[in-house]
Amino acid sequence: MDQNYIRNKIAAHKPNTEVVRGDHNLNPGMDPNGPLTPAAVLVPLILRADGITILFTQRPLTMARHPGQISFPGGHVDDVDISAEATALRETEEEVGLSARHIEPIGRLDTYVIRTGYSVTPVVGIVHPPFEIKPDAHEVDEVFEVPFSFLMDPTNHERHSRNFEGLKREFYALPYEGRYIWGATAGMIVNLHTILTSPSGGSE
Repeated sequence: MDQNYIRNKIAAHKPNTEVVRGDHNLNPGMDPNGPLTPAAVLVPLILRADGITILFTQRPLTMARHPGQISFPGGHVDDVDISAEATALRETEEEVGLSARHIEPIGRLDTYVIRTGYSVTPVVGIVHPPFEIKPDAHEVDEVFEVPFSFLMDPTNHERHSRNFEGLKREFYALPYEGRYIWGATAGMIVNLHTILTSPSGGSE
């Protein structure tokens, strides 16, 4: 897939508000309890000379929530944010030091609901090198990139399971070179693949 194809498919995608994506898709009954906190993340597609990559962050093991997990840069919506795009760009600069001037938002994936109480809007952005990365050590332990071709290969979209609070929980996982991309982040990658490969843009 080249960048023009990706731009067109993402721009044409209209998130289906009647179908809520989230942890519960693979685990019926595992819906979040109580009100959801609005949040947004950036799905950063980097235009490298040898192919597109996607940027991820790994959280420090000292974090109170989701320690050590791999995620997209992002966070909860602040009062100053006028849109999900504004949240994603602000959080990306705060977490990894990637300035918004290098990022071109091109559209959104479907909203993803996380059982811990967040309603997340994934914003897809084209990132134009060169740029500088300055991770916030309190929020990010490492920043790394994974080839887009690997992430968009459905044979790498594995379904794993583990016991959680006495129940078996299933989730998507994409192991890559010793890293374990799973849960909501993997679910968003699968949604991105669906949008890019579906004739209807993944809106069915």
